[in-house]
Amino acid sequence: MLEHLFGSRTRVKLLSLFLRSPDEPIFVREITRRIGTQINAVRRELSNLLKLGLIVETAESEHAQGKARQPGLKKKYYKVNPDFRLLKELSALLLRAQALYEGRLDQEIPKIGDVKYLAFLGVFLGERAPVDVFIVGAVNEAQLKRLIQEAERALGYEINFTVMSPEEFRYRKDMTDKFLYSILEGRKHVVVDKLAERET
Repeated sequence: MLEHLFGSRTRVKLLSLFLRSPDEPIFVREITRRIGTQINAVRRELSNLLKLGLIVETAESEHAQGKARQPGLKKKYYKVNPDFRLLKELSALLLRAQALYEGRLDQEIPKIGDVKYLAFLGVFLGERAPVDVFIVGAVNEAQLKRLIQEAERALGYEINFTVMSPEEFRYRKDMTDKFLYSILEGRKHVVVDKLAERET
């Protein structure tokens, strides 16, 4: 969807990355690592976004935090231009696309198995989290991967998911598992909850 609108999957990935972290300066190789795209394609689309005025380029010295400067080895950082005239509209479009796909996933995932608990967090809430989709139950993992991959292609970024059996969930909850509790105690949108986890 967004790829068709903006004409380039790499551009969609960059827009998603920058708009989800508008205040974070990021250098090229870190961008390449995060969006899983070849550096030449990233450089080409960064150039396009710079020409549009959506992002700005800053010098390494502005982000060095006390590190000694190394002549000839400066990194170029990129971040969202807060004065870009259509910034609010682009951010709203991205959030709307996320909401549409979250709505689709929360309808489709319960159809592919016995889902006891389903929550959306992370990228769906515009923040970092240990996982983006958390499921407790028994699901057809091949169908789940296909649904997630469709959403990734449409939204332009990776969606991390975790599936636990009810037995594993109870065991890790009893063990005060750090990963599990970071999900249960963090901000999330719960779609299915047949575990009554808040009451135990």
